[in-house]
Amino acid sequence: MQRLFGIETEYGITLENEAHIDAVKESIELIKSYRKEDFQPMWDYRGEDPFRDERGFRAKTLSNHPDEKEEEKRDRRHNFSFAEIKSDRILGNGARLYNDHAHPEYATPECCSLFDLVAHDKAGERIVQRCAETRSEHLGKRVLLFKNNTDFQGHSYGCHDNYLMAREVPFEYLKESILPFFVTRQIFAGAGKLGIETEAGLATPGHFQLAQRSDFFHVEASVDTMHQRPIFNTRDEPHADAKKYRRLHGIVGDANMSEYATALKVGTTALVIALIEARKIPRRLALANPIDTIKTISHDQGYRWLVTTAEGKTMSAPDHQREYLALAQKHFAQDTATRGAGHSKIATPFEIDWVLTEWEDTLNTLEKDPMSLTDRLDWVAKKWLLETFAQEERLEWDDPWLQSLDLEYHNIHQDEGLFYGLPMRRVVTDEQIDAAIHAPPAGTRAYFRGNAVNRFSQDIKAIQWDSITFRVNGRPVSVDMDALADAEIAKQYNKALDESPNVETLIKKLEL
Repeated sequence: MQRLFGIETEYGITLENEAHIDAVKESIELIKSYRKEDFQPMWDYRGEDPFRDERGFRAKTLSNHPDEKEEEKRDRRHNFSFAEIKSDRILGNGARLYNDHAHPEYATPECCSLFDLVAHDKAGERIVQRCAETRSEHLGKRVLLFKNNTDFQGHSYGCHDNYLMAREVPFEYLKESILPFFVTRQIFAGAGKLGIETEAGLATPGHFQLAQRSDFFHVEASVDTMHQRPIFNTRDEPHADAKKYRRLHGIVGDANMSEYATALKVGTTALVIALIEARKIPRRLALANPIDTIKTISHDQGYRWLVTTAEGKTMSAPDHQREYLALAQKHFAQDTATRGAGHSKIATPFEIDWVLTEWEDTLNTLEKDPMSLTDRLDWVAKKWLLETFAQEERLEWDDPWLQSLDLEYHNIHQDEGLFYGLPMRRVVTDEQIDAAIHAPPAGTRAYFRGNAVNRFSQDIKAIQWDSITFRVNGRPVSVDMDALADAEIAKQYNKALDESPNVETLIKKLEL
């Protein structure tokens, strides 16, 4: 099975020098600023059902934040239709840009290359920033965007990493295997945060922790994403053949500014999923109390990061991660020997080698000297930045000035954001990012979607992740793209698209 993965990022939005804004309206207007002359097909929501649970039932309701009722009242005053609130844009690079709960959200196209995904994640930053600049010119006020996960007032918004995987894996085994990994992954994937936060607001302002999202997880598994969040999300929307595939919808991660951290976060998770599919994860890695542990690791000021397994063994989070690493090293060495280079299920041999090498090096360095990873990991870079500034200005850690700097680390404006002033390690080039702004990833169904929009936009009636409905001689014809999760089938469809001068020829080539 060819692994497809993608990242959904909700951006924080505000207006410069404005204490309060209408976030719903500003998110809508920002998205509508995306190349207004472009084709804007209706997103087909029939393929989406956030209530459907992988455990075999459909939830009656979803948990909402305590402020949700007041927000719903404000939304009703807008008098917007559902389509206006979403303001969906389907981009020529295969991505989707829309409003989600008062946040502009960029969902990358599906990628099958790790470094392609990093490039498309960064392309998303540049696309929404260009929208902000267009909106700022029209508004006469500067729109500011932040790639972070919390507003310091009790609200958290997501960055979701998604992976297509085999449906045949038993649910309980998947949950038991991936949940402990998610809990300890934050030691290298966390974006760093000043303060401990709950749904009631900022509880401890002067406390630095590893991850922005860890405070907001309260249950082990559920279908919810907005409130009472689970470490393991059970939403069952594969956007592919549901008999063959499920989509692992990872909601526990932070939005990373660092390319290196993004690549390590997604790359290690993809390897662990391959181990799960091969039934290589032992039950001894299960944690005794994941809900408390995810917070304890994030809050630990001494970097001991101790965890207790369900069997009662105490170990450090780096050692816990090493258990997964050792299994991956053994499995992929055998995999390469058995099937030959170039036949991996998840990525190129180079990408697998990169992940295994950097995973091991990062874990070793985290134990010896975490602050030497300033050029790679977001939480380390941010802490170094805050420590340096606090020392120079003689500030206490609960000084509001530092909280402002925390936020400015995530400012995506390349000339102003503090992240972009640091000498961070790169894994993709600016040229690759610029290409990803315009072109979909090769070898994927996103290539079909994006180039269908680029070439036949006026002939498209509706679109979603796994289908496109064209207008052909006055009648609707739907192209089901479920099968394009398979790389060989995607290749055939993409070739047909490239060779078709018009949509009628395309439909004939696909024999629809």
